[in-house]
Amino acid sequence: MASKSQLTKAMVFLAIVPRSSAHFFEASAELFWLRPFVPYPQPFSPPQGHTQAWPSDLPRLSIDSAMAAAVSTAVSLPSSKSTSLSTRTSIFSPERINFNKVPLYYRNVSGGGKVIRAQVTTEAPAKAEKISKKQEEGVVVNKFRPKEPYIGRCLLNTKITGDDAPGETWHMVFTTEGEVPYREGQSIGVIPDGIDKNGKPHKLRLYSIASSAIGDFGDSKTVSLCVKRLVYTNDQGEIVKGVCSNFLCDLKPGAEVKITGPVGKEMLMPKDPNATIIMLGTGTGIAPFRSFLWKMFFEKHDDYKFNGLAWLFLGVPTSSSLLYKEEFEKMKEKYPDNFKLDFAVSREQTNEKGEKMYIQTRMAQYAEELWELLKKDNTYVYMCGLKGMEKGIDDIMVSLAAKEGIDWIDYRKQLKRAEQWNVEVY
Repeated sequence: MASKSQLTKAMVFLAIVPRSSAHFFEASAELFWLRPFVPYPQPFSPPQGHTQAWPSDLPRLSIDSAMAAAVSTAVSLPSSKSTSLSTRTSIFSPERINFNKVPLYYRNVSGGGKVIRAQVTTEAPAKAEKISKKQEEGVVVNKFRPKEPYIGRCLLNTKITGDDAPGETWHMVFTTEGEVPYREGQSIGVIPDGIDKNGKPHKLRLYSIASSAIGDFGDSKTVSLCVKRLVYTNDQGEIVKGVCSNFLCDLKPGAEVKITGPVGKEMLMPKDPNATIIMLGTGTGIAPFRSFLWKMFFEKHDDYKFNGLAWLFLGVPTSSSLLYKEEFEKMKEKYPDNFKLDFAVSREQTNEKGEKMYIQTRMAQYAEELWELLKKDNTYVYMCGLKGMEKGIDDIMVSLAAKEGIDWIDYRKQLKRAEQWNVEVY
C-alpha cells in the first residue's frame, strides 16, 4: 500500500501528464520504478489518438508484478564476444508495436603505381535514381528559432546509467503537443534558463533526438533526449559544469524547457524497408539509433515494415554505461533475422590479442562480413558519437579494400556522396 506522501506525489505527477501519456505509463511495466502510481482500471487502453492496439503477446501486468519486473536485474559479465552485459533496467517496456540507390559502378583502384578507374561489382541490381534525403518533401527544419522557441514541459527525467558508471546519462521526455514535427535522425536545440557571464541569455545546444517520430508514448506529442551530464576539471583545478547538460539533467517533471528546431538532414533514416542499416555509436551517440530501432521494431505503420538488416555496434567504457540495453535485447530476441547487436565495453572486455574492446575492435571481428555489406548499394552506414572512432574504422576498411585493389578513402567519399555513409561526431 502506497503511503499518503507517495500517493500525493503520484497525483501531482499525473496532473502534469496528459491522460493519454498516463495510460502508457500504466501499461509499461518498467516505468514503475518512478514512484507508485494510482492505477487505472484494467485492461489498459492505448494512448488517446494512438491507433495501434496493445500487442496481444504483451501481458497486462498488475502494479505489484510491474514493480517487481522493474527492480529485478541480473548482474553478470560474460565473455568478450557476448552481448549479454548487465546494466540498469530500461526506460520502457516498449512492445508497441523507397529510397532506391544509384549503383556505385566505379571506384579508384591503386595498381601498378598509379590510380586507375575500375568497375566494382555490386551484389544488388541497378536501382532507379532517388530523391536526395536533403531535398525530401515533408522534412521540417527550423520551425522554432532561438528568438521564438517552443515552450515544452518535462514529463520524465531519469538517470539511465549505473551508480558506478563514469558519468551520468539521463533520458528525458518533453511535451510538444505535435507542434515540433521531427523525423528519425534529426536534432532539436535547447536553450537553458539563465544568463551567461556577459549577462546575455545562454546559447542553444543541439541534441540528437532519441525517440521515433511518434514519440515514446506513440501519440506524436513528445520528444525524447539522451543527455550526459558534463562535469570536468580545468587546467586551474576548478570543477566546471556544462551549462545545458546540467540544466537538462536537473530538470524536474513539470518544468518548462525552451526548444528550437528541428534541424538536420544528414542522419535521416532511409525509407527503404529492405535496406541494411549499420549503426556505429558511442555513449549518447546511441540517441538517433534508438529512434531508428523503435520505428523498425516497436511500432506498426501502414506504410512501413522493416524487412532488412539493422546492425548496431555500441561502444561504452563500462557495462553500467550501456544505454537502453534491455530495449535492444528485446528487439534482438523478437527479430533475430533482422537485428544484430554488438557491444564494445572498453574497460571490461578485450579481444583475442588482449587489446581493449573499442567499437572498431569489435567491428574488426566482423570485418569481412561488413566489407561485403558495404559493397551493396542498399547498405547505409550511420556513425554518431566520439570523433576518435572514425580513424579506427578507416584502419579496418583500408586493408580490406586493398585486398580487392580498392582505395578505401575514395570509396568512402563516393558512399558519402550517395548518402550511404552518414557521420555526426563531436
